Amino acid sequence: MAIRTAEMVESLRPAHGLDEDALLRYARDNVPGFPASSVKLVVSQFGHGQSNPTFLLQVNSGVSVQRYVLRKKPPGQLLESAHAIEREFQVLEALGVHTQVPIPKVFSLCTDVSIIGTAFYIMEFLDGRIFIDPKLPGLTSVQRRNIYNATAQALASLHKVDPDATGLTKFGRRDNYCKRQVERWAKQYLASTNDSKPYRNPKMLDLVDWLRQHIPLEDSSLSAGTGLVHGDFRIDNLVFHPSEDRVIGILDWELSTLGNQMCDVAYSCLPYIVETKYGNEQSYDGFEITGIPEGIPSQAEYLAEYCISTGKPWPAADWKFYIAFSMFRGASIMAGVYSRWIMGNASGGLRAQYGETLANVFIDLAWGFINQKSVLPDLPPSSLSLARDYQEDKDDLNIARGRFLPSSQVLELKHKLLKFMKDHIYPMEAEFSNRAHSTMRWTVHPEEENLKELAKREGLWNLWLPLDSAARARELLFDGVDFGSQGNWNNCLLGAGLSNLEYGYLCEIMGRSLWAPQVFNCGAPDTGNMEVLLRYGTKEQQQEWLLPLLEGKIRSAFAMTEPKVASSDATNIECSIRREGDSYVINGTKWWTSGAMDPRCRLLIVMGKTDFNAPLHKQQSMVLVDIETPGVHIKRPLLVFGFDDAPHGHAEVSFENVRVPVTNILLGEGRGFEIAQGRLGPGRLHHCMRCIGAAERAIQLMVQRALSRRVFGKLIAEQGSFLSNLAECRIELVRTRLLVLEAADQLDRLGIKKARGTIAMAKVAAPNMALKVVDTAMQVHGAAGLSSDTVLAHLWAASRTLRIADGPDEVHLGTIAKLELRRAKL
Repeated sequence: MAIRTAEMVESLRPAHGLDEDALLRYARDNVPGFPASSVKLVVSQFGHGQSNPTFLLQVNSGVSVQRYVLRKKPPGQLLESAHAIEREFQVLEALGVHTQVPIPKVFSLCTDVSIIGTAFYIMEFLDGRIFIDPKLPGLTSVQRRNIYNATAQALASLHKVDPDATGLTKFGRRDNYCKRQVERWAKQYLASTNDSKPYRNPKMLDLVDWLRQHIPLEDSSLSAGTGLVHGDFRIDNLVFHPSEDRVIGILDWELSTLGNQMCDVAYSCLPYIVETKYGNEQSYDGFEITGIPEGIPSQAEYLAEYCISTGKPWPAADWKFYIAFSMFRGASIMAGVYSRWIMGNASGGLRAQYGETLANVFIDLAWGFINQKSVLPDLPPSSLSLARDYQEDKDDLNIARGRFLPSSQVLELKHKLLKFMKDHIYPMEAEFSNRAHSTMRWTVHPEEENLKELAKREGLWNLWLPLDSAARARELLFDGVDFGSQGNWNNCLLGAGLSNLEYGYLCEIMGRSLWAPQVFNCGAPDTGNMEVLLRYGTKEQQQEWLLPLLEGKIRSAFAMTEPKVASSDATNIECSIRREGDSYVINGTKWWTSGAMDPRCRLLIVMGKTDFNAPLHKQQSMVLVDIETPGVHIKRPLLVFGFDDAPHGHAEVSFENVRVPVTNILLGEGRGFEIAQGRLGPGRLHHCMRCIGAAERAIQLMVQRALSRRVFGKLIAEQGSFLSNLAECRIELVRTRLLVLEAADQLDRLGIKKARGTIAMAKVAAPNMALKVVDTAMQVHGAAGLSSDTVLAHLWAASRTLRIADGPDEVHLGTIAKLELRRAKL
């Protein structure tokens, strides 16, 4: 069972007495909100923990009782560098100011030892639950799983902190962390077992040698696996909400620093390997040996939850080292605890007397773990499932033939993409969404850029790029070479050489999340703008603008729609592009310029008229405009059903005497309508593909909901109306998918002009189908479906927008009808 934090206190131990009057005077002067008068201070000591003594301060002001926590160094002679109370305060203060990591708020650090005899700090008291026993007795199986998942997610939230953005750049060295830690704890162990102190185990010295020889290669580099390390992350150092299965505070930051974060992960997994008992027991085996309590995930499942939340690679190759290191460090810590118990200044109470026994248990179990043949599966549980699915798809491919059956290359990319979505995109959706609704809404989440780099390394970059456009860029930009001038990431700058049909299978998967396309550099409007530059840009224009767009260094926007005219008819455009010498001067107002709010947006492709007297379809031109050009004013973001889609946004932009070089014209004056028609193919069909993905996500969510909620005595999934609606949604989705794939196939085989009718059908059918499916999913979710607690409302808004943003249904229906009439006349 859990213990409430307020119940974990005991009377002050003799060695830890405080000058309460001096403490009271200090707190009045330095702790914000501390009662200033008529105060009675009651000090008691927390009995849990073996490091820095921790105290509960109860302050009675006559009206109410306020509680604080004081944490200090132990009295007496201490080991060098141990019990750095100032570092604890530093990291807690930084995390409290700059992050959402669950920690207690700190109020004041005192380094004046004359107050209570040692340095100390005062922090917030968290009223919650602490689980001393990692087997979680007394909880249901569901609660146990929730607690362990919450533990993994709390560790993940800590490990995703950017030290540079939180003022912790100099909190420690990131490289060679394990190497330095092995030497540090070896030294501590020797100091704790020197002379007349506890017995020195020779197996510990052998373990030090083994660790020195097996330090992971990644430890010597500043890899993505380095960052903030807690140093003592375990379930009994977490405070959980009084009634909810979520972490509200991570405690005991004495060992925190920068370094190899997998050491934290392994240390938190020790209950699977060793049971820490305070007594003379027969067995100390962890519950992977003795039996995992019902509901607690396996070690592999716990690790998978962490890896999914952080995007970290599966650690199977070096897991023996990390666990052995954790037990080695635990042995050193317990030897130190026992040494302090002998000297009479241990803070862990009577349990400290078993420190020597536990130290030797850790050493023996470390060697037992090292000698195991296998300690983790080669792939995480989620990857094993994906691998099986992939093999099944490949088997189907070997025995089946079909017009729309994906190739082996596409199947491989598909399953890599599915894994990436599961491991990296879905776990970040809530965090991306929270930032988009915060005061930092118009800034880019740093994790997005990290995910983009990971996508490049995985070969999941610029997959949208059509073969013919890639070939033109290869010749113009790179003299026929397959990759950019740097050529330093998987040669995928110009995509994977896919057809529009092949990309359809992958674009659909990206459409399952509103945040996914931009991570793979496959998001609108950048893909359409890159397509324009690829097809119609000069070599100079491509070098200046296309290359950084392909690399994902900048973003772009397309400025065509205007507030005063029906812009679905491009001949209505009023924005003027007037030539004056070697410049074009642009005047006009645009709105719904999607992407212009993004802080990375540098390029605007502006459509206007260079000749108002030319034939109707020769008046328009497109020109490239640097968004930082004088006269370009981003006036405001526009809301779409209440969503501003930060940090992307949909901007109203005014152009007031904006001057750009004449070399910024695309294809030539009067060619704008021609370019607009030319880009109506691949880039616009991508929206249809993503609609299929949005509908698949909605079906997945509604099924999960229906299988977990009961109404009128039975599951929603057992209700006849739900079953009918679900079946109809699946029929509509499959029917529309086939239409979209047909359109993509025609685009590949016949070209844009001959495929335009089927493309128009897809552009009408796909968003309407997605709207129906998402609406059904919202209905199944009830009020939750209308809220921001699920992705459904945003998916619905995005799908509804496409019935206008991608050209009004009426325009596409007109195209379809005209082609039918033309065929009838033949």
